[in-house]
Amino acid sequence: MDQPRRLCAAILAFTAVIAIAGAAWAQAQPAAPKLSITDETLPPLNVGIDVRFPLHATGGVPPYHWLLAAGELPPGIVLDPAGFLFGRPQKPGPYGFTLTVTDSARPANTINKEFNTRVKPALLLEWLRPPEVHDNRIDGVAQVSNGTEQDDFDLTVIIVAVNDVGRATALGYQHMTLKPGVTDFEIKFGSTMPPGTYIVHADAIAEILPKGIILRQHLQTAALSVVQGP
Repeated sequence: MDQPRRLCAAILAFTAVIAIAGAAWAQAQPAAPKLSITDETLPPLNVGIDVRFPLHATGGVPPYHWLLAAGELPPGIVLDPAGFLFGRPQKPGPYGFTLTVTDSARPANTINKEFNTRVKPALLLEWLRPPEVHDNRIDGVAQVSNGTEQDDFDLTVIIVAVNDVGRATALGYQHMTLKPGVTDFEIKFGSTMPPGTYIVHADAIAEILPKGIILRQHLQTAALSVVQGP
């Protein structure tokens, strides 16, 4: 009977030694760095331009899990729980939201961070001088802008006057490369017109060739009347 007792006592003693050693080892290990989100700003966002970019966290115990805690992501943008924001922004404007990251520690560590960003139009078409009737002419000036930071536009602008029976008369046409960051590029247009009532339509089509993306903008006026013929 003594031998089993001695064996049991030895096992208990060994287990105690292992537990003490494990506790001492754990105490000797440096604590994991504090969990933090290292992103300060987000990359530029443009309407109609696909984006995918990673979010960054350090410290704690990877892997991390991300979620939207408050606010609103830009329409068209989705948060991947693995830590990516991706999608195609749909609407310009300012947006503010709070992201939460949780690590894999037990118990888990969690931290929040607020972000503010602005979605800008990639392609912008505006009337610089809206179409007007002068005697027997319709004249005006449009302007186009490339709001991206790195994408060349293969740009076509077509401006036509459409009469009340659907006949279109060209007032202006431009085909060009519009460089990133070029704003308010002017396009003058005009033509003599027969008497009638017209609606002026302006269409801008920008293709980003390397990405296979096509952007479109459209403007149109109220009815304009030409009384005096050419």
